[in-house]
Amino acid sequence: MTPPGMWQIVLILVIVLLLFGGKKIPELAKGLGSGIKNFKKAVKEDDESTTSKEEISQVGEASQIKQTQATESTTQNKADSQKQEV
Repeated sequence: MTPPGMWQIVLILVIVLLLFGGKKIPELAKGLGSGIKNFKKAVKEDDESTTSKEEISQVGEASQIKQTQATESTTQNKADSQKQEV
């Protein structure tokens, strides 16, 4: 399928102008522009929230590793103390 030619685009624009009128077209363009702006803003916010969730999970994993190491260290210290007492 070939892209529309110049005359076809002009014909479509004339039909749109006749259907909606000269005053309604700027309002439609403004609405379309604000819709695109809101969509981009939502996508950006979603990306930021995804990044935050990833950072939270990484911090949570790091704290779990530290807790595990601390528990192992405490268990090892108790075992060493018991060996020294015997």
